[in-house]
Amino acid sequence: MAAGLDSGGPNSYRSPLASRYASQEMCFVFSDRYKFRTWRQLWLWLAEAEQTLGLPITDEQIQEMKSNLDNIDFKMAAEEEKQLLHDVMAHVHTFGHCCPKAAGIIHLGATSCYVGDNTDLIILRNALDLLLPKLARVISRLADFAKERANLPTLGFTHFQPAQLTTVGKRCCLWIQDLCMDLQNLKRVRDDLRFRGVKGTTGTQASFLQLFEGDDQKVEQLDKMVTEKAGFKRAFIITGQTYTRKVDIEVLSVLASLGASVHKMCTDIRLLAHLKEMEEPFEKQQIGSSAMPYKRNPMRSERCCSLARHLMTLIMDPLQTASVQWFERTLDDSANRRICLAEAFLTADTILNTLQNISEGLVVYPKVIERRIQQELPFMATENIIMAMVKAGGNRQIQRFLEEEVYPLLKPYENVMKVKAELCL
Repeated sequence: MAAGLDSGGPNSYRSPLASRYASQEMCFVFSDRYKFRTWRQLWLWLAEAEQTLGLPITDEQIQEMKSNLDNIDFKMAAEEEKQLLHDVMAHVHTFGHCCPKAAGIIHLGATSCYVGDNTDLIILRNALDLLLPKLARVISRLADFAKERANLPTLGFTHFQPAQLTTVGKRCCLWIQDLCMDLQNLKRVRDDLRFRGVKGTTGTQASFLQLFEGDDQKVEQLDKMVTEKAGFKRAFIITGQTYTRKVDIEVLSVLASLGASVHKMCTDIRLLAHLKEMEEPFEKQQIGSSAMPYKRNPMRSERCCSLARHLMTLIMDPLQTASVQWFERTLDDSANRRICLAEAFLTADTILNTLQNISEGLVVYPKVIERRIQQELPFMATENIIMAMVKAGGNRQIQRFLEEEVYPLLKPYENVMKVKAELCL
């Protein structure tokens, strides 16, 4: 811990995700207070379950722990960690300092990952619970917009070249469909989360088996009881010291996929803003440019695209971390995960908050759309003309046949074909 630094003032760096963009509720889920309070809650759950299963832990010790869950001396913890170079033991000592009667049974039989990994899983679950309704709201707003504009014709584009007609509502449904897939995936990965549980240093539960004098049924009960107290339906049967880092891959893959959907949608909006057919909300006091007052830059969509790119790149961290976890675990996952997991959720949170603002205030300009349709109408008629030719006996496949099958065969002979035939006398 960087004890003594100005962690919140203008003289120290703070991530813009926390200081500028993400919601307070998401920032709190990834805060030190929430993390270390959860550590203490996990120690309490463990002690309660161990007491229930017969270990000599008193009600007085349990009550002392309960009374001090929020009494965290962050300065003391920082000083302890500076001496011990071990964050979990620093907080064991800090908790024990305010719970002197319970100090001896805090963290009893556990390894650091009991609090570290289980807290991470609780945080991932709760962060997903924050994202799911935000994404659902975005989809709902876009569905209202699509329904309202379902019958408004607009020029469709392929290769960003004029194609055939679609409708403004139909185009919006392309965005909605992708986001619905993301919603399903977020729900799936949230429901698939399993607790690490009470597993010991290498996942064998050997320390707890020793505490319960070889009673493996009590060890299994202990694991189940703590899992239920944490609100999980299932725990991993097999772990090393950590839960498998494939879980982080699963979670960040879904968030990266959400980033791709948002980037596509907001790029479409930016292009439509350039065409002056549609624009995102523009506030009454908003300034588009410091030098060009007429500008109406799509800054919200640009922000979403910018952050979506960052979100998509973060998947590389858990992929590489999972691939280099030697045997039961190595510690080179720790620093990386402190950064990438929090950044992924804070970024996704920011994107969805911004996207909701966009989707609630999209502005469409039907006259501009109509003018562009009229400009391209003669060219769009060619498809109907081709179909009429086919009905009259023509064949639209001739050109395709020539381009795909004939011309490629002739390509090696291009120079020869340029030679004109001489008249034979």
